[in-house]
Amino acid sequence: METRAKSGGRKGERPAPPAAPGQDEDELVFAVKHAVSRVYSRFRSERVEGDLGEVALSVLARIEKYGPHTLTALSQYHRVTPPSMSQAVNRLTGAGLAQRVPDPDDGRRVLIAATAEGARVSREARARRNAWLQACLDDLPESDRRVLARAAELLTRMADS
Repeated sequence: METRAKSGGRKGERPAPPAAPGQDEDELVFAVKHAVSRVYSRFRSERVEGDLGEVALSVLARIEKYGPHTLTALSQYHRVTPPSMSQAVNRLTGAGLAQRVPDPDDGRRVLIAATAEGARVSREARARRNAWLQACLDDLPESDRRVLARAAELLTRMADS
C-alpha cells in the first residue's frame, strides 16, 4: 500500500500550491500542471483491464466516437509520430479491436476503424471514467461545478493551441 503524505500526494511529493488570486506565475504553472497530471493519472487508473496502452485506448476512443481516421490524422490529433501511432494501431488491430479499411473516397488510402468489439471496449472504458468523474462532480457545490466548467473551456483552448 502506498504511503501518502498529509498533503494528499505521494510521500516526498511537493504538495500542489493553492490556486489563489495574486499567486506568482511559477506557482500557477505548477498548480495547473500538477492538477492536470493528477486527474490524468486518476483517469488512467479507471481504465478497463488489459494490455492496451493509454495511446491505443485513446485512439480506439477516437475512432469509435468519430469514425475511421487515417494514420496521419490520428498521429496529428494525438501529437505522436507516425511510427508511434503505427504501433498503437498494430496493437489494436492485433487484438481485434480495430481494422484497416479502404477509404471510400480514395482507394489509395487506408482508414483505421473500430471493430464491434473495439467499440464495446471503448464505450466500457468511457463509461467507467465518466462514472468516476460524475461521482466526483456530484460531491461538489454548484459554484465549484461552474468554476470547473470554465476551467475546462480554458484547458481545452490551451490544449488546442
